[in-house]
Amino acid sequence: MRLISEGFSQALHLILGLDPDLRAAAWRTLQISGAATVVSLFLGAPAGVALALSRFPGRTLLVALINTGMGLPPVVAGLFVMILLWRSGPLGELGLLYTPAAMVLAQSLIALPMVTGLSLSAVQSLPARLRVQIRALGATRLQTAWLMAREAQLPLLAALMAGFGAVVSEVGASLMVGGNLRGSTRVLTTAIVLEASKGKFASAIALGLVLLALAFSINLILTRLQQRGRT
Repeated sequence: MRLISEGFSQALHLILGLDPDLRAAAWRTLQISGAATVVSLFLGAPAGVALALSRFPGRTLLVALINTGMGLPPVVAGLFVMILLWRSGPLGELGLLYTPAAMVLAQSLIALPMVTGLSLSAVQSLPARLRVQIRALGATRLQTAWLMAREAQLPLLAALMAGFGAVVSEVGASLMVGGNLRGSTRVLTTAIVLEASKGKFASAIALGLVLLALAFSINLILTRLQQRGRT
């Protein structure tokens, strides 16, 4: 208990003192996870809506692959991106390994199936007659997809929150493709692992509290937008 109480006391001191390393890790976490979430949203939401409104051979297999991807272990995503960006890999010449860009790519790969799958479910949960009514009014396929997405905007926001939650809390992929380099690729999760491995539990607790506060703040904003849509 003494270790825990002292850890929280020192953590509070670090937070209130605006420790430079802590602030840098928090800001980088927001940048990388935020960018990955935006990428997954712009790719995953349209893909999910399109899948919900389409019928073609192999669709069931594709949906099954997406649903499987929702449980993709972060280390597997990190391994795939690492091989892709390795010096002898297909994109090795770009020199992106151990950079924030590599971390964004890995985290996007983690969040994409989740956003796509939940977007698909959101549109499929709408009344079947709604699509028929929209098409009967003369809407094109693109207009139909847009209107269906608007009707499902609340669960789509839930998909966005799930995607952000998945990437902001992951550590395996970030370590593999980012390398936890101070001042470059160190984020809150990887910093927690480093500090805990060195026995610096006060710093680890401080980083953990900041991570929880960051995740709560972003989800609070998204939840307010979601609940406002119910009124």
